[in-house]
Amino acid sequence: MSDMQTLYLMVPLAPLAGAILAGLFGKTIGRAGSHVVTILGVAIAFVLSIVIYQDVQAGNTFNGTIYTWATSGNLKLEVGFLIDQLTVMMMLVVSFVSLMVHVYTIGYMHDDPGYQRFFSYISLFTFSMLMLVMSNNFLQLFFGWEAVGLVSYLLIGFWYTRPTAIYANMKAFLVNRVGDFGFLLGIGLVAANTGSLNYAEVFAQADQLAAKSIELFPGSPWLLITVICICLFIGAMGKSAQVPLHVWLPDSMEGPTPISALIHAATMVTAGIFMVARMSPLFELSDTALSFVLVIGATTALFMGFLGIIQNDIKRVVAYSTLSQLGYMTVALGVSAYSAAVFHLMTHAFFKALLFLGAGSVIIGMHHDQDMRNMGGLWKYMPITWITSLFGSLALIGFPFLSGFYSKDSIIEAVHFSHIPGAGYAYFCVIAGVFVTAFYSFRMYFLVFHGKERFGQPHDGHHDHHGDHEDEEVSHDHHHGLAPGQKPHESPWVVTVPLVLLAIPSVIIGFMTIEPMLMGEWFKGVIHMSEAHPVMEELASEFHGPVAMALHGFTTLPFMLAMAGVVIAWFFYMIAPGIPAAIQRIFKPIYLLLENKYFFDRFNEIFIAGGARLLGKGLWKGGDGMLIDGVAVNGTAALVGKVSRLSRLIQTGHIYQYAFVMIIGVFLLLTFWFTG
Repeated sequence: MSDMQTLYLMVPLAPLAGAILAGLFGKTIGRAGSHVVTILGVAIAFVLSIVIYQDVQAGNTFNGTIYTWATSGNLKLEVGFLIDQLTVMMMLVVSFVSLMVHVYTIGYMHDDPGYQRFFSYISLFTFSMLMLVMSNNFLQLFFGWEAVGLVSYLLIGFWYTRPTAIYANMKAFLVNRVGDFGFLLGIGLVAANTGSLNYAEVFAQADQLAAKSIELFPGSPWLLITVICICLFIGAMGKSAQVPLHVWLPDSMEGPTPISALIHAATMVTAGIFMVARMSPLFELSDTALSFVLVIGATTALFMGFLGIIQNDIKRVVAYSTLSQLGYMTVALGVSAYSAAVFHLMTHAFFKALLFLGAGSVIIGMHHDQDMRNMGGLWKYMPITWITSLFGSLALIGFPFLSGFYSKDSIIEAVHFSHIPGAGYAYFCVIAGVFVTAFYSFRMYFLVFHGKERFGQPHDGHHDHHGDHEDEEVSHDHHHGLAPGQKPHESPWVVTVPLVLLAIPSVIIGFMTIEPMLMGEWFKGVIHMSEAHPVMEELASEFHGPVAMALHGFTTLPFMLAMAGVVIAWFFYMIAPGIPAAIQRIFKPIYLLLENKYFFDRFNEIFIAGGARLLGKGLWKGGDGMLIDGVAVNGTAALVGKVSRLSRLIQTGHIYQYAFVMIIGVFLLLTFWFTG
């Protein structure tokens, strides 16, 4: 093994080692020991990612097997790494955000009895995610895919004494199983039709796949490549929370805030986006699949944004904003602007992790009260949280020169240039989404940091008492809020340093990287775009450098809409707080629709969960009761009884009877012998 291969291996194994030490020996090495080993593991992964990045910059990519696990016929099951421009970008994002979250956790989980367990989980998550992005074959991709799902389940239900957390982690697990079923079917179709699980080998046969068709229903042939791509994308819909498999993500806010930042904003939910970008040679061959991706993404981008407007829990607002931004990335995939999707994935990882950690910092300052109606005027007390959250919010709404502007405007322009079916609808959704995003982001910002101080007042009964039924083990997380007369305070340095370090890329990373990543050759040979979808070329032809793009950005429709959203939010929540209440009264049906999240959960509970229960009951009563117990178990017993009654007639125990039977037998044999 070469030196570089050793480094590749160390990147995922360092966090794994930290996870094992903190998880199995957490009691022995203590709290400080646990956070030291896990942070060290992730820091090693980050530093090595920088080294590998520089190596790739110098033109050294790698695609090879590290370990062959099993061989079945021609099918090889192996662990292998594919190190190229897309991989190193993901490695840097995953390891950097994870490192920030690890440091932040020291402050956030300070009083938690499950401190070591938490560090072990987030380190294990980092290992799983790195294995997913570094894989060069579908088997390892699927391993990483399931492992991040498992860790997500463990972390959402981290406070396992809360009924809401247990419900949420079960929901995340089950919804992801639906997506993973599609994902597995896609991988199965790939393996069956190409005889390989290795990306490079599969992509080499992409044209043969495109020529084949498959009959899902007799008489209606589908292109095989379309079926494969849609199945793979269903996997992405589960992980990246696209409608209608998005229902788990808002509920996942039951987990502690650091994981909301790590898993549900920056890294795990982007696995689906990364996977589709990696599969670009397949998706490019099917317009049907791309249209499907586009419409699902556009629907998510706009309609999940609407839900952010009416939330009162600070973390849920950010959760819906994540859903909406994932919709934007999916839209970019649908119009073949894969590099724009991955670029937005990167910029979003920084500013969304920043917004989540900012929200967590506010929650610490408010003594674990998450209701924005009890906040206000916090900027005086929490200056670092306030200013970093402002930068995060501006990046999110796409303010020119900030990172979110470059990626979001590129996506909107790409949709504008696209001609595939559904592009018109998608263009409307992403444009309207700009206004919605600005409105809910700044509604949150003004409610939390500005206006009159609403904390430290006696409770008036409209708080979400999530935390009133836990037992004492997690009592520190009662949502008790501030006592009357108590003031919030800035969080400790382990919380504020990650905020500052995430705010820096949120401001500058887009400006620095747009040229090579989107307009340049950075993804050449990694992401494939066919002649039929020249979206990125058209974008590049209109690009005259990041400064020109930002200056032009001040005159565009998205900028006007974003500013309108900010101004209206300011007017509604700072000047005339009576207006939102009046609107809510007038448009009661719409408010109810949003309050019930478009009734997706109700539908799932009644039809899908209810249907599963009915099916289970049918199988239990009909299948288990009648068929298995009635026919199979009791029936066989009765049959054995009948057979034994017959055989009892023959088996009597009298020697003369046996001798007689033998003579008859010999006589019959001889008869056959002579007559035959």
